[in-house]
Amino acid sequence: MKQLTVLLTALVGLLAPVQTLVCCALAFVCIDFVTGVVASRVRARRQRARWAFESAKAWRTVYKIVLVTVGIALTWLIDRFVLPFAELHLANLFTGFVCGVELWSYLENAPNCPTIRCSAGFRN
Repeated sequence: MKQLTVLLTALVGLLAPVQTLVCCALAFVCIDFVTGVVASRVRARRQRARWAFESAKAWRTVYKIVLVTVGIALTWLIDRFVLPFAELHLANLFTGFVCGVELWSYLENAPNCPTIRCSAGFRN
């Protein structure tokens, strides 16, 4: 147990510089997940179909969060240690790409969410 605690502490310490990027990506993924669940339920209700929350879809979101966090960490490591002279800001670009994809997905789900009134112009 002590070794696991040491390992987790070291990992958190390593990722401290990209904490803001990870939190930003996490927020986008979570908002997309919530609007996706709500939109799925609304679509099922409109079709008078039985709706059930599927844990497999929730696990896909957990996997996505882990993969995004690893991706941000790896791109930051490249920026910091492999190409420090280039100042490419790969972690920022990667996070921006992830957030852009999640925003696109949110915009697809938003018209089906009854609580999001500002999305009325996006309805098909």
